[in-house]
Amino acid sequence: MKCTQIAVIVASALLLACTTTVASKTQTTAEVVKTEPATTTPTTTPVQSQARATAAVPVQAAVTKGSFESYVAALKQEAIEKGYAKALVDEVFASLKHYQSAVVADKKQPEFTETLDTYLPKRISKQRIELARKYYKEHQKELDAIGKKYGVQPRFIVALWGLESSFGKIMGSYSVPSALATLAYDGRRETFFKSEFFLALDILQQGHVKLADMKGSWAGAMGQSQFMPSAFMSYAQDGDGDGLINIWQSRTDAFASIANYLKTRGWDNSQTWGREVKVPKNFDFSSVIPTGSKDRAQWLDWWAKSERSLAAWQTLGVRTTEGKALPTRDLKAALVMPDDEKGRVYLAYSNYQTLMHWNRSYYFVTSVGYLADLIVAED
Repeated sequence: MKCTQIAVIVASALLLACTTTVASKTQTTAEVVKTEPATTTPTTTPVQSQARATAAVPVQAAVTKGSFESYVAALKQEAIEKGYAKALVDEVFASLKHYQSAVVADKKQPEFTETLDTYLPKRISKQRIELARKYYKEHQKELDAIGKKYGVQPRFIVALWGLESSFGKIMGSYSVPSALATLAYDGRRETFFKSEFFLALDILQQGHVKLADMKGSWAGAMGQSQFMPSAFMSYAQDGDGDGLINIWQSRTDAFASIANYLKTRGWDNSQTWGREVKVPKNFDFSSVIPTGSKDRAQWLDWWAKSERSLAAWQTLGVRTTEGKALPTRDLKAALVMPDDEKGRVYLAYSNYQTLMHWNRSYYFVTSVGYLADLIVAED
């Protein structure tokens, strides 16, 4: 082997190692939002939820792929090999375009620190509360039927609907296949977004929605429930019985899909989400769930270490915000402090854990709980 060849190989290896190191130390905006709720500005798209519907995906090393067009050509060949209908492949791939704004949004870092005191007034505005109550009453019959079928209180369905898509009014204007192809091409989380891209093709091939109507967020979160394609395939429901699952245009399908997600993830219809509480002076904060979990598994481990009966929390001096004794129900709860020792304190019930699966952000979950409570609160 010639010296020049050896030099090229060594240089390439060093470059790849450096790239991998940088990538491994870089969290995406979505992951930061999910795992650092006390120090970032949460959003609610399921890829940040969060998914809401998916586990955190390891950051991948950046790899040079050439042009977007060449990447799409290879993606098209893979779709053909997977057996998708030719008409579908031709239609989708002819429509694909690169969204630089999606790449920027994916990499953008938060510019300021949010707290619950600044976050909640923006998310739970007077107008949003009024609309939530209005729609809750307007669709009461439909919501009650879905709530009974899935074992989920309707107020939580409306709260998630309102916070995710502003009651079906703001679902995103990005073509979902294009957004997913763009982020797969970007390469930082190629495996994840490429998988979501082909699941989007599955949804189209099954005829649930037309390509022109398959709109969503920059990250590919779709419809009134803002499901990623993987969440759609796992949880979406045909609520209106027309044989299709259309979370874009069918409110009933969106309601049923939200309820099914919660039910599947362990929702307990006999409980609420949690409650704000007070702790005594010199309280031992080691029993509080920390902020900044690296993934859901670690967060669940922290939850298990914090969880105690309400009676045990009562013994430790925890009281309601009015200073009264805690309920005497036989319930277990973990202690959550989204803004650490300087902020609000919450006893979180098992449904809080379910909502943290939807979006692993203390801020988001707290906003869902607050809005759900306000929907049925007496003025």
